Order: sequence, then C-alpha cells, then structure tokens
Amino acid sequence: MTGLGNGTRKYPRSRGRMRSGTGPDRATLGIIGLICAIAGFFTLGLLLGPVALICGWLSMGRRWTGSRSLPPLIALILGAIDTLAAIMWTFF
Repeated sequence: MTGLGNGTRKYPRSRGRMRSGTGPDRATLGIIGLICAIAGFFTLGLLLGPVALICGWLSMGRRWTGSRSLPPLIALILGAIDTLAAIMWTFF
C-alpha cells in the first residue's frame, strides 16, 4: 500500500536509491579543494591548506583505493604541501 497518492510508478527511485540531495557531491568537493589549495599558496595558507585536505579526502570517498579522479588527488597533495609550507613559514 503506497498511501495517499504517492505511488511508486511515478518515482521508482524515490526511496533510498538516489543520494539524498543534501550537501555537495564528490566532484564539487574536489573542485572546491583544488581552488582552496591553489588560493592557499597566495593567501591564508594555514587556513586554506587544511580545508583543501579535508575537501580532497572527502571527495575521494575517505579511502585511498578505488577509482580516483584528478582534482581531489591534486587538492589533497597541494593542500598538504600548502599546510606544511604555511606551518614552516609561521614557526621558522
């Protein structure tokens, strides 16, 4: 029983098969991370480097294995370099 006109013939994938639609998807997180990593080299490296790391890691699906697209991997690597450079610039 589908109840009150919400039949499954109109929307066959409406229950649990598609993503929820809340929050950015992985491709968007990868691009955001890449932009943060590049911008972090020029300004606010101590803030934008970790943001790039987090966005790259989340867009990779929080794992190292599997198919990787290029922007998240670049965001992760540049974010790490940016964070280390900002820490060294600040404390040394």
